Amino acid sequence: MSDTIDAVGIHEILKALPHRYPFLMVDKIVKINGEQSAIGIKNCTFNEPHFQGHFPGNPIMPGVLLLEGMAQTAGVLCVLASQRQNFKYVFFMTIDQAKFRRPVVPGDVVEFHMDMQKKRKNMWWYRGEAKVDGEIAAEAILGAMMREA
Repeated sequence: MSDTIDAVGIHEILKALPHRYPFLMVDKIVKINGEQSAIGIKNCTFNEPHFQGHFPGNPIMPGVLLLEGMAQTAGVLCVLASQRQNFKYVFFMTIDQAKFRRPVVPGDVVEFHMDMQKKRKNMWWYRGEAKVDGEIAAEAILGAMMREA
């Protein structure tokens, strides 16, 4: 897959990833450029279960879920790019240089900006930024591996 695609909706994401509620962290993916880059979108609502306990009276999205949203966005890119191969599963491999810059709260729309750094055989590495209103909330370099069915 090398062409730019405008968007991938929730139905395509559900076909590409095994994640389901309450652990699916991407609602749609926009501005896809093959396996090179994309922006995943997460609409944060107060009804999500993690906000009940993190933290009562001051709900903040856990940083690890921001990293997971980045990984899921990159995972969809890997799966879509591998359609002609026999890969079926994408696994989160590594997290490097993770930094958290600002809290994400109910009502925020998070954009997961993912850019491929390198690829080797069935492994991909992406640099990601989770942004809210253009401001970086979290950033990291993430690795993923595709495995056969």
